[in-house]
Amino acid sequence: MSAIKIPKKVHERIISGLRKYQPIVRRIAERDVSEADTVTVIKDMLSDIFGYDKYAELTSEQQIRGTYCDLAIRVEGKIYYLCEVKSAGTNLTDSHLRQAVNYGSHQGIEWIILSNARRWIVYRIKFSQPISWEEVCNIELDTLPRTLESVEKLFLLCRESIASDALESFHRHAQIVNRNVIAEVLQGEAVVATLRKEYRRLFDGLKVNDDDLRGLLVNEVIKRDALDGEAAVTAKAMVKKAEQSLKRKAAKTK
Repeated sequence: MSAIKIPKKVHERIISGLRKYQPIVRRIAERDVSEADTVTVIKDMLSDIFGYDKYAELTSEQQIRGTYCDLAIRVEGKIYYLCEVKSAGTNLTDSHLRQAVNYGSHQGIEWIILSNARRWIVYRIKFSQPISWEEVCNIELDTLPRTLESVEKLFLLCRESIASDALESFHRHAQIVNRNVIAEVLQGEAVVATLRKEYRRLFDGLKVNDDDLRGLLVNEVIKRDALDGEAAVTAKAMVKKAEQSLKRKAAKTK
């Protein structure tokens, strides 16, 4: 994760909150407390760790299609997150996620938090046809070390991060800086041409062409799972779109 500027006061609040709540969430998981009791603990955590006003910004009364979500986080009149809560002793599953996504898709809310107090998973809803979603952040809070990297992760969900769209920036960074996009970039003309030039510089007289080098990269160097599947298709489209954007900008400057 790239460095995030976190106010000292917020940093201290997060560390203090971890120190307080890590033993609590472990205990309530061991006791297998009810979902209602877990909601109470999560509301306290959202206030004490993440900085939300427990009484003004957290509500359990958000009605969606005749039912109520467990928690909604509303800041200055806008709902930023829906939080689907399961009991602390429950292992989170896809069925829990589908319910939360159903809530968000009908309300037009793109960010979903699924939590059992021990684990916090953030998803972004993609308002396509059909509705889909993707995991953005997964935090095992009960075992999280109290390091700067951990504080940066938790800050993404803090009240103070909303104004800077920190979670949006983190999500975009994760979409771009991953093995699928890197694998696609490595096959590009610029990288392969650089590789060919470096071979010729290092090994005087060696003749090697771009197609041979690209073939080696695809078949013998890059792992297969970085080249196949939906993520690879998405990466290819993303790189192609970026290339086209650069060409349009270059054309305008001529």
